[in-house]
Parts: sequence; structure tokens; C-alpha cells
Amino acid sequence: MKELQSILELIRPIGWGASDILRSYYRGNKQDDLNVEIKDDKDKSPVTAADLAVNHYILEKLQSELGDEEFGYISEETYQKQDGINDSEWVWIIDPLDGTRDFIDKTGEYAIHIALVRNKRPELALVAIPEAEKLYYAIKGGGTFVESRDGERKSVRVSECNNPQDLTLVVSRSHRNEKLNYLLEKLPCQNQKARGSVGGKIAAIIEQEADIYISLSGKSAPKDWDMAAPELILTEAGGKYTHFDGTPLQYNTGDINQWGGLLASNGKCHEMLCKEAERILEEFAAINA
Repeated sequence: MKELQSILELIRPIGWGASDILRSYYRGNKQDDLNVEIKDDKDKSPVTAADLAVNHYILEKLQSELGDEEFGYISEETYQKQDGINDSEWVWIIDPLDGTRDFIDKTGEYAIHIALVRNKRPELALVAIPEAEKLYYAIKGGGTFVESRDGERKSVRVSECNNPQDLTLVVSRSHRNEKLNYLLEKLPCQNQKARGSVGGKIAAIIEQEADIYISLSGKSAPKDWDMAAPELILTEAGGKYTHFDGTPLQYNTGDINQWGGLLASNGKCHEMLCKEAERILEEFAAINA
């Protein structure tokens, strides 16, 4: 097993290469070049030629460099071919294009997620934000860093804001429902800003542009590849990312869905907000019983 630092040095260029592929599609003159299709899943989520091209690029690069003897691979575009838990000790969890709808709609708010998981928890992560030309990366226990296109690197930390009323929520423009709207309206933090992709939302918290992100499953749920890489870059920057009941997220469990309520934060009011979210949801359930 290679040292995690050497693996990180290997995947950083892969992150930049994947970013370049996505940007080339994003700047294409013809929207038809994306070949948008709708997946046959509960989300009816879109998939584009860009998703598939980047997925192929990342998997080919990782497998050519690392092989598949020590590593398993779970990717958004290939998981349906797999059955149950990947039994490798080390498993790559990959989202080649997080925020496909934002990519199609040309908001610029899309990301790439690459995480390496062991014992159901992330050990190494990279989140690329192509339009910002930034890579965020972390190794467990080593802090979070951001790298710009010119090679400059610096460590990043979440904000120190600890007044619930002053915290800023980063929210989705599209993934909303009545239950989530009710929850967001009742929380003490009412400052909100919209941002596409989970990776982009977590990057906003790391950059101190926001403090809180909430995910609430409905008929469908976010997937392992939505959360694994963003979780580690947040927690290594001083934040927290848990279920509302405080339990940690787990990956490669055999169910790629992350059900229930999840809260990502700068960590300063995390437990209080989790409890308040549970109380508000109980209130919502009573009203709609």
C-alpha cells in the first residue's frame, strides 16, 4: 500500500486533467454536444457525455497507476454494474461531475469528487472546482489545502462564527421539497446563499463564505460519491459533517444512499443545530399527520 501522501501527489494532476476535460465540454458551442440523457433511477437525474468522459479518464488514470489489486472502485457512472459492498480494504469513491444540472444550465457551479475510503470512512479526498480553477484536498489528520492553477497552495479553515443567528446557510436552487423548505424556514440561521453541487457548497464553508449546509432525503437520497470527498475536506478544515443524531456518515456499506438528515457546518453550533433540526422535523410531521 503506497503512502497516502504519494497517492495524493498522484491524484492532484488527475484532478486538474479532469477539470480541463469538463471545461472543454462546458465551453462547447453546441449544447447538443453534451448528449444529455436521463438516468433510469428514482432521481431521474441527467447524465452527459462530459460525465462519462471524465469518469473514464479518472478510472483509467487511477487503475493504470495503482491497479485493482489493493483498490476497489465505486463511481457514479459504474456502480450499477456492481453488487453490494466492495470488499477491498481501500475503495475509491468517485463523482466525475457533481452538479450535472448546474453544468447543463451553465451556472459554473459544478465539481469533481475523488475520495479514498477505508473501513467505511474517508482517508484521502480531492474536490475540484473547475470554473474557479481550484483543487481542495485533504488527508485524514493532515488538514485541508487549496491549490490554484499556478501551483500556489495554502491551508484553509472554516469560520469561527458561533452565533446561530449570524451563521449563513448554503442551499440548493433545485433540490428542494416542502419538508426541507419548512426546516430551513424554522432554523435560527436565516442568512442564505445558493450554490450548486455539494462540493461547491462545502467549498463555500471552507472559504468562510457560508457556515451550514443541510441535506434531507425524500423519495431519493444523496449518494456516497456526493458526500465522501466533501466530508473529509470539511472536517480537516475544522468543520463537522454528521447525521442529525450525531452519528458519522459511512461509505461502501452496500447501500450507496445517504438517507435521513445530514448537517455540515463550521462546527461551532453543530450539536445544537442538529437537535433543533430534529425538533423542527418532528413538528413538521405532527402538522402533516
